[in-house]
Amino acid sequence: MVEFVLIQSHYQWQLADTDDSKLATQLAQEFDLAPVVAQILISRGYDSSEQVDRFLHPKLEDANDPFLLHDMKKAVERIQTAVESGDLITVYGDYDADGITSTAVMYEALLTVGANANYYVPNRFSDGYGPNTDAFNRLIDAGTQLIVTVDNGVSGNTAIAAANERNIDVVVTDHHELPQELPAAYAIVHPRYPGTDYPFGDLSGVGVAFKVAWALLDELPVELLDLVAIGEVADLVSVTGENRILISAGLQQLRTGSRAGLHELTKAAGLNETELNETNIGFGIAPRLNALGRMGDANPGVELLTTLDDEVAIDLAKQVEQKNNDRQKLVADITQEALEQAADEDNLNRQTLVVAGQNWHEGVLGIVASRLVEQTGKPTLALNINAESGLAKGSGRSIEAFDLFTAIDQKRALTAAFGGHKMAVGLTVPVDNIEALKDQLETAAKQQQLSTHDKQVLQITAQIPVEEANLELFHQIEQLAPFGANNLRPTFEIKSDQIQNVKTMGKTNAHLKFQLAGQGQALTAIAFNQGGAAEQLNAGDTSLAVVGTLDENEWRGNHSIQLMVKDFKMAGMQIVDCRTNNLAGHLFEADDLYLFFDHQLAKKLGKYTATKRILLADELQANELVDQTVTIVDCPPTLDDFLNIFKMSGQPSVIKMLLYQAHSTYLSGMPGRKDFATLYKFTQTHQNINVHDQFDLLVKYLKIDRDQLIFMIQVFSEVGFVKIDHGILNGVVNPPAADLETTKIYQQRQQMMTTEKTLIYSDSTTMRSWLIDSLSAD
Repeated sequence: MVEFVLIQSHYQWQLADTDDSKLATQLAQEFDLAPVVAQILISRGYDSSEQVDRFLHPKLEDANDPFLLHDMKKAVERIQTAVESGDLITVYGDYDADGITSTAVMYEALLTVGANANYYVPNRFSDGYGPNTDAFNRLIDAGTQLIVTVDNGVSGNTAIAAANERNIDVVVTDHHELPQELPAAYAIVHPRYPGTDYPFGDLSGVGVAFKVAWALLDELPVELLDLVAIGEVADLVSVTGENRILISAGLQQLRTGSRAGLHELTKAAGLNETELNETNIGFGIAPRLNALGRMGDANPGVELLTTLDDEVAIDLAKQVEQKNNDRQKLVADITQEALEQAADEDNLNRQTLVVAGQNWHEGVLGIVASRLVEQTGKPTLALNINAESGLAKGSGRSIEAFDLFTAIDQKRALTAAFGGHKMAVGLTVPVDNIEALKDQLETAAKQQQLSTHDKQVLQITAQIPVEEANLELFHQIEQLAPFGANNLRPTFEIKSDQIQNVKTMGKTNAHLKFQLAGQGQALTAIAFNQGGAAEQLNAGDTSLAVVGTLDENEWRGNHSIQLMVKDFKMAGMQIVDCRTNNLAGHLFEADDLYLFFDHQLAKKLGKYTATKRILLADELQANELVDQTVTIVDCPPTLDDFLNIFKMSGQPSVIKMLLYQAHSTYLSGMPGRKDFATLYKFTQTHQNINVHDQFDLLVKYLKIDRDQLIFMIQVFSEVGFVKIDHGILNGVVNPPAADLETTKIYQQRQQMMTTEKTLIYSDSTTMRSWLIDSLSAD
C-alpha cells in the first residue's frame, strides 16, 4: 500500500503589511505599475516618487566616487609607482566566484595601465583561505614586488607581516568582516573601514576591486561590469543601493557577449546570452566558477575570464564545464550516502546530524551539508575521514534556530581546527572525537531549546487569486529586478480548492508538478523535492494553499506563467496512510492522540503508549478530536462505528491510519452454501464432538478454513442447529427452519468484511476519498 506523506508547511508563513493609502495609488498611476507592485515598493522603503524612480531606473552616474573609500588614494598611488618602476605586481585572489572575478577585474585594470602584472589564486586545500605566508614567500621569491589582495586580506596579519619583513608592500582590497586587529598593510581599501563614511558598505570583493580599477583608470570601466555582476550576485550581497546600480549595468554588459570566455561558458551552460539575468548567474555561471575552487585549482577561471583568444576560451570553457559535472556527480553521490546515514535509527532520533565517510571530497562538503539541512531540517556536519592521519575534515551548515558555531565552540578542544559563524562552519576533528562531537551537538540543541523553536519564517509579499497570477503581473514584477538579498523576488500566497494534473518529475520522481484551478484558468506549479506528496494530492478533494514566486516558461515559442513553489500546505483534514499488520514501537513516537476500538489491544500495547494520550472509541467525549492529530490504531468493527467517532467527537486536523487487524475476516472470506451444508450434514450424523480437543481434526476432516468453521458453528448455535455444552457439540434433531444470513453473527461478519475491504484492502486514494465523502455527506 502507498503511504501518504503528511503535507505540512515547512515554514511559518508571515504576510507582509500592506498599505492601501493614497500613496500606493499615486505611485501606481505615476509609474504605470500594478497596485500590488506599488505596495511592494512602499513596503521595501521606497515611499517617494524620487526613491521609486531611482530604484526602477538605476544609473551609473549615481554610483559613489571611488576615492571616498578608505586608503583609495594611497593604494592607487602605490600601484602607480610600481607601474612606473616596472615592478612585478601580483594580484592575490580567492577561489570562489567573487574572488575569481575580483582577480580578473584587478588584473585587467593593471594590464590596461601598462603594469607588469600576474595573478595567484590560492588553492583551497594546500593554501587555505586568505593570505598564506608560504604562498607569499613563493611569490616574492619569484620576483613579486607588490602584492594586491582582492576579496581577502583583512585577516592576513601573519602573512602580511612576513611580507613587510622582506620589504614587500601589500595593498589590501577586501569586504569581509574586519577583525579587532587589522594587518600592517600599506593600504586597506574597505567599504566599512572604522571611522570612514563610505555611503554604501555592502560591496562584495569584486565591487571593491572594481572601485580600485575605476580610480586607477580615472574613468568608470564599463567593460568590467559583466565581471562585477557575476561576483556580486554569487556572493549574495545586498542588491540595493550601489550594488543594484552595478549589477543592473553589469547584466546589460554581460548580455552583449563581448567577453570571449563568458560567451563560451554561457553557451556551455545552455543559457540564452541575450536574456541573462541574476538567476542565470546564481544557478548557471557562478556554480561553474565555484566548481574550480572546490575541485582544486581556480586559476583557470581567471584565465577564462580574461583571455582574448577565442580558441583558448572554448577549451577553458570545456574544462570548467567538466569540472562542474565532476562536482555535481560528487555532490550527488556523497549526498546519497549522507542521506542514508541520516536515515538510520540513531540519527532519526537526533535533533542534529554528523555524517562522515571516507574518500568524500572536502571541496563539496559544504554543499552536501546544505542539502541535508534542506532535506532533514537538522543542523548538519559533513566530514571526510582520512584513515592515515586519523583526522576528519569538513563543513557544517545550520538553521536559523541553532547557533552552530557556539555549539562547537563550547567544546572547541574536541577539534584540531575550527572556524566560521552561526550558520556555517569549517572544522577538522580527530576521528576518535566524532562521537563526542555528536553528543555535544545534541547537548547544545537541548541548551538552545531547538525542539521548541518555531519554524523559520517565510515572508509572503501578498495574497492573490489564481487568475491574477499571469504574465502581465510577472512582467510588472520584473521591473523590480535584479533580485537578491534585501530585494527578494516577491512571493505570493495562492489558494485553490481544486488541484489538477498532479505528476512527478525527474529521474527518481523527486519533484512535483501540478495545477491550481482558478476562475477560467489553471496555474502550473513546480515544487522541487516534493514528489512524495503526489499521492496525497492525486487523491482529490484537496484544498491547497501555496507560496511561491512567478516565473515565465517558454516552450516552442509559447510563453506561459508558472509558480515556483517555496512551500505549501493543505487546508482541511489530512488523512495519512500508515496501515500496518505489525505494531512496533516506532509507530507510537509522535505526540498524537492514539485511538483504540479494542480495549484489550490498548492494554496490550501499554509498553509503547505509557506516556501517550490514549482514547477508547466507546468512551470519547464531545468535540474531543477537533483539530487534533489522531492515530487510529486498530480496525473498527463496522464502518458506522468508525464514522460515529467523528460525528461524536469532531473532525481532527490530521488522521493517521494504522488500522491494525490481527486476523483478516476479509481475506478468510464468507463460507458458501456448500460449506454450511457439509457442516449441517456432519452435525446430524455425529454426536458428542469435543470442539476443544478435536477441533483441528474436524477442520482437516471437513476441509473447511479454521476461521470459517468457528464462524459457521457460531451461526448454527445462534439459529439452534447445534448445541454446545461444556465444549461438547451435538446437532439438534429436526431444528427449526432459519435464514442464516439474517443472524446477528452472519451480519457482523459481513460488516467486518466490508469494513476491512474499505479501510484496509483498498488503495490509499479510494480509502481517503471514501472517508472524505462520508464525512462531507454528514
